[in-house]
Amino acid sequence: MNSHAPLTLVLGGARSGKSRHAEALTTSHPPPWRYVATAQALDEEMAERIAAHRRRRDRGWETHEVPLALPECIARLATQPGPILVDCLTLWLSNLMLAEFDIAAASEKLNVSLDAAIAPIVFVANEVGLGIVPENALARRFRDEAGRLNERLAARASRVIFMVAGLPMQVK
Repeated sequence: MNSHAPLTLVLGGARSGKSRHAEALTTSHPPPWRYVATAQALDEEMAERIAAHRRRRDRGWETHEVPLALPECIARLATQPGPILVDCLTLWLSNLMLAEFDIAAASEKLNVSLDAAIAPIVFVANEVGLGIVPENALARRFRDEAGRLNERLAARASRVIFMVAGLPMQVK
């Protein structure tokens, strides 16, 4: 990773304060603030979650909705000034799995897209490996793929933060 483009990974469980903390990290840099959203509003509950995230951000944010094309979006945005917040890697992974994408190839493409980055990037991801072993093969595969993706980005990141009950714990 270019020393001028710090990469931060914010991990945590559901409702741990990941997004709010990542937004604060992003807005600590001068604008433009770019929000890369991977969620898809496939039902009412998810549509409300997305709306709540939008309401929380002020007009200084530029939003890019990319449920699948995250590497392409990063490659385009990260060579321009202004921090980027990607929320969230876990939903991107879910989207890829549902669309039957090659996860290893997509992860590598994401990794390569970071090579030319000059903009600070904050990634949000769920930590899904702390619970019980899932009972079905798809859920186990998802947990394993999420763990691999998080591990790969954590190795590359200059900073890794684990959120617990709204409190940030710096891991790296």
